[in-house]
Amino acid sequence: MSEANTKRSPALPALIAITGWIVPGLGHFLLRRWARALGFFVASAGLALTGFALGGEVFTSHSRDPFGLLGFIADMGSGIFYLIARFLETAGADISRASGDYGTRFIAASGIVNVLAVIDAYGIARGRRV
Repeated sequence: MSEANTKRSPALPALIAITGWIVPGLGHFLLRRWARALGFFVASAGLALTGFALGGEVFTSHSRDPFGLLGFIADMGSGIFYLIARFLETAGADISRASGDYGTRFIAASGIVNVLAVIDAYGIARGRRV
């Protein structure tokens, strides 16, 4: 690793993590890790969009159920896709069919993939990962 990469601002890793959470893959993009940025964006977007297409449930923070709270946390991990889904969701989820139930899982998986991407980008920005 070069001298320029080891002397970064302490705020840079936090900025990388926040931007990577908002838009999946953006943290890696800012770090010039093009393949990882594209891979994480495609994985997160693909899971989220598939989940929405299947009629999956997008959880809110107002759930009284502990599993609903876990679903909300997982969904929030997908960043901009969660915000778009909350804005566009008018009819609610269709969990009366198995596809809606699978869609709910796909949306949550999108958030988990993005959280892993944020952790990876944060580690790279701190110089602890390659």
